[in-house]
Amino acid sequence: MTFPISGVHINPIYLIAVGFVVGILGGFFGVGGSFLAGPALFVAGVPMNFVVGTDLAHIVGKSIVAARKHRTLGNIDIKLGLIMVAGTIAGVEAGAQAIQALKRTAHMDSVVGLSFVVILLGVSGFMTWESVKTLRGQRRARAAGRHSSRRDHSAVAFIARAVHRINLPPHIRLPVSGIARASLWAILLVAFIGGFFSGFLGGGAGYIRMPCLVYLLGIPTHIAVGTDLFEIIISASYGTITHAFKGNVDILIALVMHTGAAIGAQIGATLTQYFGGPRIRLAFIPLPLLGAALMIYGLVTGHPTK
Repeated sequence: MTFPISGVHINPIYLIAVGFVVGILGGFFGVGGSFLAGPALFVAGVPMNFVVGTDLAHIVGKSIVAARKHRTLGNIDIKLGLIMVAGTIAGVEAGAQAIQALKRTAHMDSVVGLSFVVILLGVSGFMTWESVKTLRGQRRARAAGRHSSRRDHSAVAFIARAVHRINLPPHIRLPVSGIARASLWAILLVAFIGGFFSGFLGGGAGYIRMPCLVYLLGIPTHIAVGTDLFEIIISASYGTITHAFKGNVDILIALVMHTGAAIGAQIGATLTQYFGGPRIRLAFIPLPLLGAALMIYGLVTGHPTK
């Protein structure tokens, strides 16, 4: 099937399958799934600027489906998600402007692709270290007969405490997330970082924001998953609009992918209630590696295969 907006020919079954897999993973891990959807589109022959914009468009619908399911499970901190919107939108626009600047050069695919690979490898490596350390600590605690923390943040509590020592007013309370006091600026900084990578690399950048919520702000994993999906709805919607005005969105590709993603997102969201936080994070680790491998393949071959 030929998609006239981006000028590429892709089998729609491939797009539906990618959307379904990304939907399951996004609903389970609280990420938009761009760490796989973006490389999958790139390998299929979609130019990088369309990869970024189209991935954002497809993720909006999937995140709505998954967030509704997480809302019924009590996994969304609405207050936190709404506060993050301002920082995220500013970051998305900054990332989109960076893409526009790169479109005027001959190095857009390589710069964005290599950035994608570095970020995915870094996230995967750090989460491997943290998750293994946390699970070992929990096993030692059980062996010693001690009660393991229900918030499953033992290995990262030091990082979160350091962030919450930022004493820049105003401070807010996040009772749903169990946070008694947090600087508004720390939350906005996390949101801006996630927003920038969303606008620059495509998707909701949940592979950045979800770990930041857990490790930097100390949000329980299940709440981070649901809240990130809720926030992605807003940030990806804005990202889709700004990239559409810049001519970077193939809406037909996004709609075909969404047919599979809508089903997968509900399945993934339901599965989160059967797994503890550290195991969710540990299961997430191979996925950025797969996305990085796909992106490296597209870069090494000179141009994605069709």
